Amino acid sequence: MTLIKSVSGIRGIIGSSPGEGLTPIDIVKFVSAYSVLLKRKESKNKPLVVVGRDARVSGEMVNRVVCGTLMGMGIDVTDLGMAATPTVEIAVTGEKASGGIVISASHNPQKWNALKLLNEKGEFLPGPEGEKLLEIAGSENFKYSGIKYLGVYNYDDTYNSKHINSVVNLPLVDVEAIKKAKFRIAIDCVNSVGGIVIPSLLTELGVKEVVELYCTPDGRFPHDPEPLPGHLTSLSECVVREKADLGFAVDPDVDRLAIVNEDGTMFGEEYTLVAVADYVLKHKKGNTVSNLSSTRALEDITVKHGGNYYASAVGEVNVVEEMKRTGAVIGGEGNGGVIYPPSHYGRDALVGIALFLSHLATTMTPTSRLRSKYPDYVMSKNKISLKPQTDIKTLMEKIKKEYSSFPIRDNDGLRIDFPQGWVHMRKSNTEPVIRIYSEGRSKKEAEELARKMIEEINKLDK
Repeated sequence: MTLIKSVSGIRGIIGSSPGEGLTPIDIVKFVSAYSVLLKRKESKNKPLVVVGRDARVSGEMVNRVVCGTLMGMGIDVTDLGMAATPTVEIAVTGEKASGGIVISASHNPQKWNALKLLNEKGEFLPGPEGEKLLEIAGSENFKYSGIKYLGVYNYDDTYNSKHINSVVNLPLVDVEAIKKAKFRIAIDCVNSVGGIVIPSLLTELGVKEVVELYCTPDGRFPHDPEPLPGHLTSLSECVVREKADLGFAVDPDVDRLAIVNEDGTMFGEEYTLVAVADYVLKHKKGNTVSNLSSTRALEDITVKHGGNYYASAVGEVNVVEEMKRTGAVIGGEGNGGVIYPPSHYGRDALVGIALFLSHLATTMTPTSRLRSKYPDYVMSKNKISLKPQTDIKTLMEKIKKEYSSFPIRDNDGLRIDFPQGWVHMRKSNTEPVIRIYSEGRSKKEAEELARKMIEEINKLDK
C-alpha cells in the first residue's frame, strides 16, 4: 500500500516500510516539513501547535512521535489527548496557536491513521501552502533545534467540555425546546472519541435519555466506521428495539453525522445538511454552499427561503473558501458534514446534532415525517477507467461542448444539470479513473443518467 500524501496531510496503513505505510519515519518527515512551514510564517515568534487524536489503537504511538518531532523542531505543543477533529479546530483559535495537527484517518478502517494539518485559523491548509509543504517534505531540508530552543510540552484535556459548552450556547440552539421534547436517543460512536463527547453533549442539551451503542473509546471499531446505511444496522435495530425517537451515528473523528429515523429507516447522509440548513434559513436568510457532488435538495431549500446556492469544488477547504466568498450562513458536504460559521469553519457533528435537535423539537414531528418534507432525490456513484492516452482536459471540453445547452459548472471537472437530475464527472486524485456521480428522482433515473454519460465518454474518448 502506497502512502497517500496530499496538500491536507498524510494517510496510510500503520506498519510496513517507510514510504509504503504510515511509519514513524514518515511521520517525522512530514511533521518536520510542517514545522518548517510554520516557522517561516512565524519568523519572530516561537510557534505553538495544538495536537489531538481519535481513539485508534495506533493513536498514542503516532501522538508521541508527532509531539516529540514538533518539540525537536523548536515548536511548543498543546496536547489535547483524545479530541474530535472539530474540537482541535476550535482549540487552535482558542489557544491562539500557529496551527494544529489532527491524528485521525476519519472513516478509514482501524489499521489506517493519518495526520490532518491545520493553519492558524483552525482550518485545513489552503492549496498553495499544502503544495509548499509537500515540496519541503520532498527536499528533507530540516534543521532541528538545540537544547536551548526545544519546544515545551503541555497537556490540556479541557477542550472537549469547552467545545460542548460553545455548541450549547450557539444562538440558534434551542435548549429549552429540546428539554421539553423529552427525547430518547440512541447513538453509535464506533468506539472512538464520539463516545466521550456525544453523550455529554446530549446531556447538556437536555435530552431525557441516551441509549449508548459502541461508546467505549478504545479504537476497536465494531463495524466499518464510515457512517453509511449498510454499516448502521445495529443502530437501526437499537432505535426500534428501544423505541427511541431517533438515532445518531458519527465517524471516528466526529466531523460527519448520520441520522436514523424512529422507524429504523435512514434519514440519509445527504439530508443531514439539508435539514440543518432548513432550520438555519428559517431564522437567518442567506446563502448556502455544498460541493458539486452533493444533493440538489440543498439548492431547492435555499431558493425556497429566498437565498442563493453555490457549489464548490469537492473538498472541505474548497467549501469553506466558497462559503467565505459568498457570505454563506450554512454549508457543508453531502457526507453528513455541517459547517456553521457562528461556531467555526469546519465540519462539526456536535453542531449538526444541536441544530438538528433544535429543528426537530420546534417542529414537533417525527424524524421520518420531517424527512418526507424535503425533495426526494437518489444518488448513484460510478467510475470509468481511463485509457493511458486519454487527455482529460480535451475530453471534458468535448463533453462541455456536446451539452452546452444545459447549465454547466466546471470548477471541478464537469457538472451538467438536466431537468430531471444532474451528473458530475471528475478525475480521481488517487486512481486512473473518472468518478461519475449522478442524481435523479429515483434510483433508475440516477443510474440512467450515469449510464448515458459513460456511453458518451466512451464515444468521445477515441
